[in-house]
Amino acid sequence: MKSLINRNKLAALTITILMLFANAGKAQYDAMFTQFMFNEMFINPAYAGSKEAMSATLLHRQQWLNFPGRPVTTSFSLHGPLMDNTMGLGLSVLNERIGVLNRNLIYGSYAYRLKLDAKSNLAFGLMAGVHNQINKFSSLKTNDDGTIDPQLGQNSPSVLAPNFGAGVFYTTKTFYAGLSVPRMIDDQVRFENGDAESVLGFSPSKYHYFITLGNVFTLSPDLKLKTQGMVKAVANSPLQVDVNANFLIKEFLWAGLAYRYNASASAILGVQINPQFLVSYSYDYGLNSIQKYSLGSHEIALNYLFSYKGKKVVTPRYF
Repeated sequence: MKSLINRNKLAALTITILMLFANAGKAQYDAMFTQFMFNEMFINPAYAGSKEAMSATLLHRQQWLNFPGRPVTTSFSLHGPLMDNTMGLGLSVLNERIGVLNRNLIYGSYAYRLKLDAKSNLAFGLMAGVHNQINKFSSLKTNDDGTIDPQLGQNSPSVLAPNFGAGVFYTTKTFYAGLSVPRMIDDQVRFENGDAESVLGFSPSKYHYFITLGNVFTLSPDLKLKTQGMVKAVANSPLQVDVNANFLIKEFLWAGLAYRYNASASAILGVQINPQFLVSYSYDYGLNSIQKYSLGSHEIALNYLFSYKGKKVVTPRYF
């Protein structure tokens, strides 16, 4: 009997989490990362080609560890410069699982880059792609013997929906600033009589605006300080603010702290294995009641910068 109660509680909790995120509307499309600086391609297409060579990034986040139905997000991006750095092309893929919800997003990005002077560039970007969503109700075990309730035995139909976004990105060797609206179509999934369909529309009041800033300060020949911030704004909702500060020691070790307003405090540790390969890890400690029931959130990022046109990368890329 106790086993049955536990399973039913788990199923109810999972479905509750799903409903909460489903009711969040368009906010569900903008995945949250502590190390948002490694996810710039997904939120701003003008970032494509901003590095001196082709760049590949893998980012994986386990949120609220030990919490049933927790969000698990993985993103991969690949981008590089073309035509003597006057253009950039990129590809971004993201998978997000929340309870029984499974979502996949894939985008292609294009950026046109203007060289303002010897030290700065301004890029304009467009991105377009598709979203795929399915609710895996068959993964729920609701009966005491581990079988599935017939009413939840079938997954929801898979739904595809298009979307697009735009952004601008300004860079120097030590500073960057970006502004973007990554998803401009309000695409929602409607369920009726066992069928699912995407409902598309344009609703500027639901646009999510991203502002990103970063700067590197040289404190000594062996010590640099990298500071970064991100603000996400949407009408009729509080601003979401993320900030972090990381020290780079001897061009090898990254160590720092991050803070998400009213949500979490984080520690970040990274190793610049060589000028081309970076491994970084972050741990979030929740500043809300969920922390009582979870083991925090974990994130790992891998970034590799390929050699380009026979040239070797000789310095680490700060952004």
